[in-house]
Amino acid sequence: RAWVSLDGVEHTGLVTMAKGDAKTKATKAATAVKSGVAKKERKVWSTVTFHRPKTLKHARNPQYPRLSAPKPQRLDHFQILKFPLTTESAMKKIEDNNTLVFIVDTRASKKQIKDAVKRMYDIQTKKVNTLIRPDGNKKAYVRLTADYDALDVANKIGII
Repeated sequence: RAWVSLDGVEHTGLVTMAKGDAKTKATKAATAVKSGVAKKERKVWSTVTFHRPKTLKHARNPQYPRLSAPKPQRLDHFQILKFPLTTESAMKKIEDNNTLVFIVDTRASKKQIKDAVKRMYDIQTKKVNTLIRPDGNKKAYVRLTADYDALDVANKIGII
């Protein structure tokens, strides 16, 4: 059956288009044929677990420093060496083993102790042994090289 729509176009059983609409559709089809239709490719998942993708993370760029002043250095060579020990066993170490015995800061490492002894007394050390005493203090046995005599150094320091 044929019928007339409100805009004055005569229709048959098939749906017909207005001429301008058909022309735009034809140009769209022509461009699609020339350039090719972009088809969205599906993502192939290779694992069953989802990992959130790594996104851009900016380095911190603060508006003002959080600390008003830098912290001072905690351990200098005066803080590392507290005092030399003058017990009988320490004196025996000085005489027999060419070793000086110091009470040192508990946070000091062997290398720091070695450097502190070198700076304070101008002596070379062979090695440093440390232990922490039951009262919580750290004791350092500083073995001197053969060039230096522990008795002379102890006299210079004022232990003996």
